[in-house]
Parts: sequence; C-alpha cells; structure tokens
Amino acid sequence: MAPCTATLLHRLTLVAVIALAACAQLPDQSQRARTKAEPIVFPKPPDSPRFVYERTILSSADIKPESEDDAFRRYVTGEARTGDFIGKPYAVAVHHGRIFVSDTASRHIKVFDVPGQRYFTIGEEERGQLVKPLGIDTDAAGNLYVADATQKAILIYTRDGRYLRKIGGEDLFDRLSSVTVNPEGTRVYIVDIGGVNSENHRVRVFDPHNGKHIMDIGKRGTGAGEFNLPRDLAIGKEGRLYVVDGGNFRVQIFNADGSYRESFGAVGRQVGNFARPKEVATDPEGNVYVVDAAFGNFQIFNPDGELLMFIGERSEKNGPAKYMLPSGIAIDDDGRVFFVDQWFRKLDVFRPWSLPEDGGNLVAQRPKQDG
Repeated sequence: MAPCTATLLHRLTLVAVIALAACAQLPDQSQRARTKAEPIVFPKPPDSPRFVYERTILSSADIKPESEDDAFRRYVTGEARTGDFIGKPYAVAVHHGRIFVSDTASRHIKVFDVPGQRYFTIGEEERGQLVKPLGIDTDAAGNLYVADATQKAILIYTRDGRYLRKIGGEDLFDRLSSVTVNPEGTRVYIVDIGGVNSENHRVRVFDPHNGKHIMDIGKRGTGAGEFNLPRDLAIGKEGRLYVVDGGNFRVQIFNADGSYRESFGAVGRQVGNFARPKEVATDPEGNVYVVDAAFGNFQIFNPDGELLMFIGERSEKNGPAKYMLPSGIAIDDDGRVFFVDQWFRKLDVFRPWSLPEDGGNLVAQRPKQDG
C-alpha cells in the first residue's frame, strides 16, 4: 500500500473511532454542561464580584494542545495525559500572556506561553545556568530577571530565554531573596533579606546594564524605613516602592528616590493584619496585593494601604483558592492575578470580573486559515 494511502486510511480510521467515542460520551458531556458549576467569584455574594477564578496550571499539558493521535492513544490505552509538572514553585512573572515560574526543585524557570500554546524552560544551558532561582520579574520588553540565591546574583535573559548577563556576587549580598525591575529596565531593585547574624537587611539598587550600584534603601531595625527580614518589593503608581518587611509584619512605602513615605499592617489574625507576609505585587490601578503564607491568601490594599478585600484560604485540601503554602504573585496588564502555591505545586489564575472570558493576553492564538 502506498505511504500516502496508508496515512489517509489511518487518519480516516482515527477520525471514525474518535467520532464514535464522542457519540458514546455525548450524554455524559451533555449532563456536565447542564450541571456546570457557577463561576467562583470574589468577594462572595451578596457583594458585587470583582474577580473570578479562571484556571489552574500544574504542568505543560495545561498549555500545549494535544494531537489527535495522542488523544486517540490515551483513549485506547486509558493512560492519563502527562506533561512537565511544576516541582516546587517560588515566584511568578508575566509578560503579554507568557507566564514565567521559578522552580527551585527543577532549578530552572518554567515558561507557559498561553497565546502561543507552547512550553519551554530557561536556565538549563551551561551559559546562564541557574542553581536556586527564587524571585523573578520582567521589564516592559519582556526581558526576564532571576534572583539566584546560591549564586548571589541576578541573571538576565531575553523573553525567549537567551542569556544576556549577570550582576551581583558573593561580596554584594548576604541572602538574596527577590528582584524587581522598573518597566524601562533602567533600575533593578534587589532585596537582601539578611538573616539573624547579619545587619544587611536592605534593598540594593543597581543599573542592570552595567551593574553599577546606585543606592541602598533601609537598614536593620524596627523604625520607619528600617527592615527586619525584608522579602520582596513592588513598584506602584508614581514610582512608589512597596517593600514587604516580613519580620516587622508590615509593608513599607518609599518614594521613587528611596525616601521613606509611610507603612501599613501589623502582626495579628484579622484581615488587614499580617502573620507571614511574603511577596507583593501591584495592579494597573496601583492597588497592592500581599501574599500571606500563614493565612493562605493574598490581601488587596489601595495605594495608601487601606484594605479592599482578600482572596483565598488556608486548606489541607487542594482546590480553587485553597492554599497551604502560597509564595509568589504577579499581576498582568489586564489585571489578571497569578498566584503560586508551593505545597500544592500549582499556579491559580484569577480574572477581573469586568474582563471578558475571551479577552486580554491569555487568549490562545487561533491557527491561520488557508486561502
């Protein structure tokens, strides 16, 4: 039999079998459609919704489309769909629908390109190899900045993973935690968490192009503008700098020039308090999102630190907005929230209620039609 004829016959057989399988499953699919759960919204009724749970990403299989042959093979064998799963996620960054997740177990960055429906990794090549990637961020061009705790340096890559350069070194940091870059890519803010035996609890600011040290913000202490185990930094409206001051259970706000402005938060069990604050992010409106690992949620504040709402709860059972050890958070240009949990090894995505389901940067690209 000619190769082209065999291929055609195989395709026709495949389509016929899948069609029969689909017909056999039709009643079940119809039932699922009739019993489709209502969207999970936040806050809960009777309050007006502001966010809706959209999806969870666990592996590359949640992004890459499955071929007809693979689908047919799984149907015949009964095997589960597989992919490259998230091992131990720490932080997340997003640029135009491309999601970057640092994975300390795999020692690289996992990249989920939702619009392009593809998956790849960054930081496994000898040049630019990562050891313990923690905090990550992107600039307006999509360049990726990775804080490597073991190398005590920031490694910089293009959006597609090509290694560019490294800044930092053993003599510049005690205990590297996170990295934040301004949209223009002209200043990089690196959080040095210090430690019990270190006085270097601070934010160090560098020029990411030549590695020149620009200034430091803060020192160890409990007063205004002082830190005790700082964890992360986010840039908000008017260039404001929001720093998670973990050991002092607060978020401190600085002006763009590094001068102290004010702070909000205190240790406690009520909403608006902090128990174990970790990462911070800001949305296009300047609102501030703070992860609390002990509460199992992220709290949303206005630019001046007034509590607006929170999403998530601590739980030993996995599910939408259920967390045991949350760590990383990022907000994209659409206002979507990307939230990482280390224990359940997942990334949850929440969409603003005002954004259509098929709107924004996470819409998969449709294949081009011939003719």
